[in-house]
Amino acid sequence: MRIIAGQYKGRRLFTPEDSRIRPTSDKVREAVFSILGEAVQGARVLDLFCGTGALGLEALSRGAASLVLVDTSIKSLALARRNLELVGAKAPLVKAELPGQLKRAVEAGPYDLIFLDPPYRKDLLLPCLEGLVTLGLLAPGATVAAEHEPGLPLAPSHLGSPNLRTWGDTAFSFFFVPAQGVAP
Repeated sequence: MRIIAGQYKGRRLFTPEDSRIRPTSDKVREAVFSILGEAVQGARVLDLFCGTGALGLEALSRGAASLVLVDTSIKSLALARRNLELVGAKAPLVKAELPGQLKRAVEAGPYDLIFLDPPYRKDLLLPCLEGLVTLGLLAPGATVAAEHEPGLPLAPSHLGSPNLRTWGDTAFSFFFVPAQGVAP
């Protein structure tokens, strides 16, 4: 697993020793960032269920202004810390049970770009999406990129229908917040 583009391009990231952390593959990350395009430049990024931190680090490498990494697992945060150190980047690392501690975890919002990659089949994605809206963590014009298993129906009440993309056993739903924002 490596950083694909930008200032950290080619850096090989530390990967998990077991299957409890499911990093997003290089191929899928490349496709996701192709879809995001210029939305990454100067963005305030929040990476929820960050795992290795690869999505957030890729965003920093491509010109994001800031990054906050959040996970429920101390092991994941340790791995993300090692990867931050590897590329020489700095970002707050927050341990929080999600979605319940979402507000405490990310008080610095709102954010322009949010990555959301909860464990599959745990029913955490919709509550986190709703929490982003109700807590006012989405900046006007923000983008949410939510990774999930294919076939998962997503239609959070305030974010509308997603732009869905699937690569093998990985799907991403992209939600584009209107420039006037969303009301909780």
